[in-house]
Parts: sequence; C-alpha cells; structure tokens
Amino acid sequence: MKIVVLERSSVGRDVSVDKLGQFGELICYDNTKTEEIRERAKDADILVVNKSKLNAETLEGADRLRLICEFATGFDNVDLAYCKKKGITVTNCSDYSTPSVAQHTFALALALLENLPYYDTYVKNGTYAGQDKFSHFGVAFREMESLTWGIVGMGHIGTKVAGIAEAFGCRVIHYAVTGKRNAAKYEQVSFDELLQRSDILSLHCPLSDLTHHLIDKDALSKMKSSAILINVARGAVVDNAALYEALTKGEIAAAGLDVVEGEPISPDNPLSNIADSGKLIITPHMAWGSSEARGRLVTIVCDNIASYLNGTPKNVVS
Repeated sequence: MKIVVLERSSVGRDVSVDKLGQFGELICYDNTKTEEIRERAKDADILVVNKSKLNAETLEGADRLRLICEFATGFDNVDLAYCKKKGITVTNCSDYSTPSVAQHTFALALALLENLPYYDTYVKNGTYAGQDKFSHFGVAFREMESLTWGIVGMGHIGTKVAGIAEAFGCRVIHYAVTGKRNAAKYEQVSFDELLQRSDILSLHCPLSDLTHHLIDKDALSKMKSSAILINVARGAVVDNAALYEALTKGEIAAAGLDVVEGEPISPDNPLSNIADSGKLIITPHMAWGSSEARGRLVTIVCDNIASYLNGTPKNVVS
C-alpha cells in the first residue's frame, strides 16, 4: 500500500508524520502544485492533503486511490461528488485545534485591549529609560472584566472561547447564523444586537453563503467605536476593504486577524497598508497550529486510516 502526503509542510517540520508509515510505503512531498497532483497521485492508495485541489482532472489516472485524508477540518478542496462516483472515501479531522485557536483569540484580544505593541515599543526604543517616573500611560487600556463578548459560531472553538471570556468576567452573547440555538447557556441575540452590544466580537464560524462578508460595511457601522473585532474563522467572513475603511475612520477601535481574504495576504489588500499594531494585528493563519494541535492532527489522520482499513471508517465526509 502506498500513502502519499501531498503537503507535508502543512503540519510543520517540528511534528513527525513517520507514524503514517505503519500502513505501508510513505511518500511525502513538502508542497504540491496543482499541475503536479496527477503525477504524484497516480499510484497512491491513500492521499493525505490539506489544500490540494482534488477533482476529476487532478485525479485522472489515480485508479488505485481509495481513501483521501484531510490534514484539516475543511474539505472544500475535494470534489465529493466525483469521489463518491469513484468509490473514494474522504475523511477529515475535527476538534484538534480548539485549545490553540481559543488561546490565539485571547492573545489577539489582550494585545489590542492593553495596547501591548505600543508599550513594548515605548520601552525598547529607549523612551522609558529616559523618563523621570516609574510608570507611563501614553495610551489608555481597559480591563476585560465587565465587557460584553460577542461570538459568531458556537461550535467547539466558540464554546471554548465563551467559557474563557466568562472566566475573565465578561458577559457572553452570541448570534446563531443558521437561527438554531446551540448554546443555551449563553444569551442568543439578533445579529444587529450582537453588533451593537459587543465590546469584543470574535468570529468562529465556517465560511458559507450565509457568512461570506457577514461583517461588511453595514455591520461595521453598527458596532461601537470602542469595539475590537477578532477573526480566527475564515478571511472572507470579513469584507477586508470595509474593515480597512472602518479602522482608518475610527468606526471601530481595533481588529485582530489570523485570516484575511486571499492568503498569503496580497499587497493589494488594503489592510496591508495599516502599520499601526495598536489598531490592527495580523498573524499568518497560524492560530490553529500549536505544536500540540498539529500533533493531534497527525494522530487523528492515523486513526482515520486505521479505522478505514479495519472496515469501520470514521470522520467520513464523502
């Protein structure tokens, strides 16, 4: 049996994938361009992928292929209808990154709430050493306790974030995009009320027709001028051009983003022009990827393969 990993780099070099070799011959490619997929997949029994586009064109000639394992929760890179027609099972991984994403959510929120970039620079550029008093409050910062934390997306991550926010003393409210109540412990509100009441608004929802540009110009105009927006979901949940305008005009106070529209970020993205890290912090889609989370990801893929080979497939999305 041949197991081919098309995007070894997606889990980082600090995490081993060697245990995938227990199932057969293991071949790993650091990254794979679309035009390279057909050749690399043609003799594979199992493909392990992250973003590679798998469809009738790229899988042409892959007659031995029986299982596709996502190194991810999302699977929109795979043509499921084609795989079903060909008898190819597709599996994904879920709930491996919850602690990592929740932690990053608060790293972004706290950095912005306390204006840490400003104060770090103040000390390191020598200004603090030259002053005649022991403290400096050049930019105001706030306590998280008593703030209202709004959440879109009450899945594993959103629920984890809600619990941590509550521990900080926040009042938690949430909006259900589909209209279904799935977090009865926390107050469910309309979208407009969520926007109007949230001091910190964090996004943890999947990207869909319902959530594409959910946070647009109109939505941003309804938020508090003191509000902080955190997006650790998908880049296109937020209209980046509208966010740029809202930040530069002071319609909201700040934003922390781990995802943007078009990744890696394009020079054409207006957000790349905001240098003030007290107003905008952008990280390179890494919230999900603590060492521990990526290790769990590899373990889940191994479990998915073992379960499939034992005739009891799990985490099947096809």
